Amino acid sequence: MANIGKSVKLGVFTLAIMNVTAVVSLRGLPAEAEYGVSSAFYYLFAALVFLIPTALVAAELAAMFQDKQGGVFRWVGEAFGKKAGFLAIWLQWIESTIWYPTVLTFGAVAIAFIGMDHTGDMLLASNRFYTLAVVLFIYWLATFISLKGLGWVGKVAKIGGLVGTIIPAGLLVILAIVYLLMGGKSQMDFSGNFLTDLAASIFLFYAGMEMGGIHVKDINNPSKNYPKAVFIGSAITVLIFVLGTFALGIIIPQKDINLTQSLLVGFDNYFNFIKASWLSPIIAIALAFGVLAGVLTWVAGPSKGIFAVGRAGYLPPFFQKTNKIGVQKNILYLQGGAVTLLSLLFVIMPSVQSFYQIMSQLTVVLYLIMYMLM
Repeated sequence: MANIGKSVKLGVFTLAIMNVTAVVSLRGLPAEAEYGVSSAFYYLFAALVFLIPTALVAAELAAMFQDKQGGVFRWVGEAFGKKAGFLAIWLQWIESTIWYPTVLTFGAVAIAFIGMDHTGDMLLASNRFYTLAVVLFIYWLATFISLKGLGWVGKVAKIGGLVGTIIPAGLLVILAIVYLLMGGKSQMDFSGNFLTDLAASIFLFYAGMEMGGIHVKDINNPSKNYPKAVFIGSAITVLIFVLGTFALGIIIPQKDINLTQSLLVGFDNYFNFIKASWLSPIIAIALAFGVLAGVLTWVAGPSKGIFAVGRAGYLPPFFQKTNKIGVQKNILYLQGGAVTLLSLLFVIMPSVQSFYQIMSQLTVVLYLIMYMLM
């Protein structure tokens, strides 16, 4: 077996951006933009009762078990026994496996909008066979990068997180401000109720901050630097969600919001307004790169937790095999096979959006169980 001891150390900023890319996906903004101004209440409430407590718990547990790998497997296992720990990491791994086709659907939509024919782009984005091909390409690209080791994962995740998530989110907010200052009409009713019925799924928008705990041995002075990375990531996450959702709601009428396409349509509308339509393909490429970075962070995360379970003696030798630099190759290949099979559902589902909704809800249910254990 390869020498696992040789590890690449992650910096605080790199881990913080990896946390942001693990949690934040701009694809979720249209779902909350439908709620108008009350979306701010959802985000802030969920941040107070879910994101911040989760970040605190993850930081405390990571510091407590900084000399042991395994993430939630180790944390839950120390409290309730190894079987419960295995269940926790398995739930995190299987929900992420189901989640990949969902987030990659958004990546396929982003790539479809690289063209300049708006109507043609929307038709391509709705094509199931096109979506399937792009989903599989991006996923397996992320898998092969993961096989190169944590050094590659950290670099691509950091650059992709900045270029594909944080910068586009900031640009979206700036475009909304420019649009309003230039006399554009807001499609969002800011006089609506701030307080409204709670939407449970908003909590899962913040899911994933604990995933970085799997890398606790890959940073220097984890008891100090891991909590710092978590809180930096949390602050960036809340800002992106609240301001990004408002920016999208300003440019797209509530009745016209589409879960998979509205983010790209929103950028298109803003660029058309400022007569800079040539920027649309550039932002589409950036968003697709952001999807790759987010998926890469997750491909390298829960699978490493499953690997820790295998090395602890709770899985057959097959799950303990690594490549020459110590990456859990068999688990990554098995995960890739599962994602490929799930992605084939695109062909039999009525539409891309229906597949997207079903997979999203299944992810939510499985992840909530894991959080209860944590």
